[in-house]
Amino acid sequence: MKDPARFVDEAIAQLRREVAGTAIVAASGGIDSTAAAVLAERALGERARAIFVDTGLLREGEVDTVSDLFRAAGLRFEVVPAADRFLSALDGVADPEEKRRRIGTAFIRLFEAEAARFGTDRLIQGTIAPDWIESGGSLRDTIKTHHNVGGVPADSKLRLVEPLRDLYKDEVRAVAKFLGIPSPDRQPFPGPGLAVRVAGPVTAERLRRARVANAIVEEEVQRAVREGTIPPPWQYFAVLLPVRTVGVLGDNRVHGEAVSVRVVESVDAMTATAAGLPRPVLGRISERITRALHGEVVRVLYDITDKPPATIEWE
Repeated sequence: MKDPARFVDEAIAQLRREVAGTAIVAASGGIDSTAAAVLAERALGERARAIFVDTGLLREGEVDTVSDLFRAAGLRFEVVPAADRFLSALDGVADPEEKRRRIGTAFIRLFEAEAARFGTDRLIQGTIAPDWIESGGSLRDTIKTHHNVGGVPADSKLRLVEPLRDLYKDEVRAVAKFLGIPSPDRQPFPGPGLAVRVAGPVTAERLRRARVANAIVEEEVQRAVREGTIPPPWQYFAVLLPVRTVGVLGDNRVHGEAVSVRVVESVDAMTATAAGLPRPVLGRISERITRALHGEVVRVLYDITDKPPATIEWE
């Protein structure tokens, strides 16, 4: 895609062909789903309604941040609280693929109910090329199942509409910029949320730890960018690891958890290069995380692995 204006015209025409009546839009606040929602708004007007689900798996302050973004983008939207539904679906689950399948199913069941309330069977999603490529199928191996692709249950009655399906992330950002969406370079956040940044079993307590650590990483990286210490990275976050590690509190020996910090550079998310952070920035991140999660997290690591061989997210 070389011309965002031409793509927008074609996408609007496609949406009008595929949606004769009403539709709901799965809108997470990420640039992909936000671009899809704005396209739907322009194509369908009042016949489209963006649904933002508060899964309980979101970052600190995400509901307010996304709501402000949607208002600035001129979207009609609703926030649906559903934390209990998603935590219940993840109870006792440690396998990453099973997490994604259960999250995908929970999303679809919720969207089925919302679609029925809105009188439609059309669900517009911000699926992009890396989502279905990495989810496998045909001759492609499954790198990781994306919840909006492989997580969709076979018995769903919803008809998916995916206007961005053939675009890569850099192309979506160009479209978002053309559409006037605020913060088109906002860093990606996985659809399954912190569930895939809590490696291993997901509990309310482990989610809290991951949320605190992730917020600190974002704050310190953004501070370093403002100060001119580093250029803006593609993505930066923390992962709570499924290990217990020895720490020291005063004269006491404790067993806490470990956090890995990940910062990468990329263009289209298909490949990525691990970014190097200055030692003072890493030091502040480590000190703040271990102080904020006193005795709960006692070790902070830094991930220096490129994609490939790793993926950007850990799960």
